[in-house]
Amino acid sequence: MTSPVSASSSPLIVWFRQDLRLNDNPALAAAAASGRPVIALYILETATGDWALGSAARWWLHHSLAKLTAALRKQYGLQLVLRRGNPATLLPALLRETDAGAVYWSRVYEPAGISRDTTIKAALQTSSIEVETHNAALLFEPWTVKTQAGGWFKVFTPFWRACLAQPSPAPQRAPKTLTPYTGALDSDALDSWGLLPTRPDWAGGLRDSWTPGEAGATERLQAFIDKDLYRYADGRDRPDLNCTSRLSPHLHFGEISPRQVWHAVQMAADQGGAGIAQNAAKFLSEIGWREFCHHLLFHFPTLPQQNFRSDFDAFPWNPNADHVKAWQAGSTGYPIVDAGMRQLWHTGWMHNRVRMIAASFLIKHLLQDWRVGEAWFWDTLVDANLANNAGGWQWVAGSGADAAPYFRIFNPIMQGEKFDPEGDYVRRWVPELAQLPNKYIHKPWAAPDGVLKQAGLVLGRDYPLPVVDHDTARKAALAAFAALRNDAGQAVGDV
Repeated sequence: MTSPVSASSSPLIVWFRQDLRLNDNPALAAAAASGRPVIALYILETATGDWALGSAARWWLHHSLAKLTAALRKQYGLQLVLRRGNPATLLPALLRETDAGAVYWSRVYEPAGISRDTTIKAALQTSSIEVETHNAALLFEPWTVKTQAGGWFKVFTPFWRACLAQPSPAPQRAPKTLTPYTGALDSDALDSWGLLPTRPDWAGGLRDSWTPGEAGATERLQAFIDKDLYRYADGRDRPDLNCTSRLSPHLHFGEISPRQVWHAVQMAADQGGAGIAQNAAKFLSEIGWREFCHHLLFHFPTLPQQNFRSDFDAFPWNPNADHVKAWQAGSTGYPIVDAGMRQLWHTGWMHNRVRMIAASFLIKHLLQDWRVGEAWFWDTLVDANLANNAGGWQWVAGSGADAAPYFRIFNPIMQGEKFDPEGDYVRRWVPELAQLPNKYIHKPWAAPDGVLKQAGLVLGRDYPLPVVDHDTARKAALAAFAALRNDAGQAVGDV
């Protein structure tokens, strides 16, 4: 593949992937700085293996691409070329079509993406095409944060301490100008990709809950800093208060970068005194957990499929399709679990504390393989991220790096009473329980008949009875885990 024009003046392609933004986009900034005509490209891959985009993520991608298309046109007069298929075929074809001499992109860290990019880069360079890649998704590259022995971290706290010891690069502003490629280019119509649900259109809750795109991400960050950062450390565990950042889908699709989040929150902390600083540190440690999961996935690429701790390979899971369906539908009979699963179905998102409760329930009350829950979250979350999803599920199961102890079994009753004390979260998402008094909102089966009647509630008809008894399920889980670990003498307790 050769170009009749010189490399210094030939067009270059900016291949957008998980960096759907103009600000702090190093690949776009480098393309603008080159002075060469720029072609903006997004490829919807048709062969993505086991981890093709889930339904909720496809909805988000459609709207994010629409916003990026409009922003590129308004800011630079630049077309976003949309093509569908295999990048290994489509990129060389577009290079020939435009006589482009370079491709710039932002790195991704999923195993399939790394393999794809490595193959494409080698093939392009063999054809004398310049390839330039950048970090747009993480604070630190996975190969740059090492233990003193030169290895990679398997425990979060020392990992994050090592990260905090490094300077965090400042985010870049969007290029003021760039030179758009002026030739005519064929592009798919975004609607032709069929990313949006139509039969039926189940996305009404997503539309009501989210504003995909870079502008929406920036507004969400500022709203969090202005309204919720000051109470984050204590409030982040309260699903009824809704004071988490809700930035996870924006970060996943690259509508905002972790550098932008880091510096904005740190600036707020510097200006807000000790109280804000404490809350900011706690929030930034959650950005650190996202970072940790990506580093784990890079070094342990089978994390989404295999137990990080191989001793869990022998765990005696008890597959039960009816229990899985009840969990997916938010019909387990445990209100805090059901509220979370219904919030997930309606909005494509679930509060982090409730994610842990719901995941623990599936794994430790129902004894279902964590990979069953991982797959459901992958399809239903707008923030479905391979590293975070796998890391979170393995943490709850006790099979992962820096995992929760196997004997930590979330008691859905106690968790509800502690973190949704007035029952507001449950009443919102499980409205059939709305008339129950606080005393019984997290354990409706314990309510006297008179209380149930006054609430207009018939258990087993209006709301299901528990699919399992908590104490019985807890004992069964502890026995299974203790036998696996050969550690039956470990002290145990509900949390």
